[in-house]
Amino acid sequence: MEVLKPQKLYLAVQGCEHLNRALVVERKIAEEKNFEIVTVFPSEHAGGSCQIAAFEQMDDPVEVEHVIAQAGMDIGDTSIGMHVKFVQIPVRTSVKEIGFAHATYLRSRPKLIGGERAKYKWDPFG
Repeated sequence: MEVLKPQKLYLAVQGCEHLNRALVVERKIAEEKNFEIVTVFPSEHAGGSCQIAAFEQMDDPVEVEHVIAQAGMDIGDTSIGMHVKFVQIPVRTSVKEIGFAHATYLRSRPKLIGGERAKYKWDPFG
């Protein structure tokens, strides 16, 4: 966890559908970002081993129902897309598996809006 702090990266560990895909985060981040804290604790059959490990490693872990992340890494096909800001773009890396679990990655970018005459690079007279 310490390696993330200098990069200003905050870990959110999503659980399975048995916890409505809630996420474990540090209480401080949940409060700063105004995430709604929910009452549930992960177990082997609800939330899973990654959430249990996060609870054991974090200083003051809580579960939240939603976050809006700038990017994410999905380990084991838990469908993290609901927690990554729109518009989501797949990131291709050489890391396809972590252990025996399938791994995919997403990042986000601002929406491209407008119609035929819309431009996406600054050139007011072009």
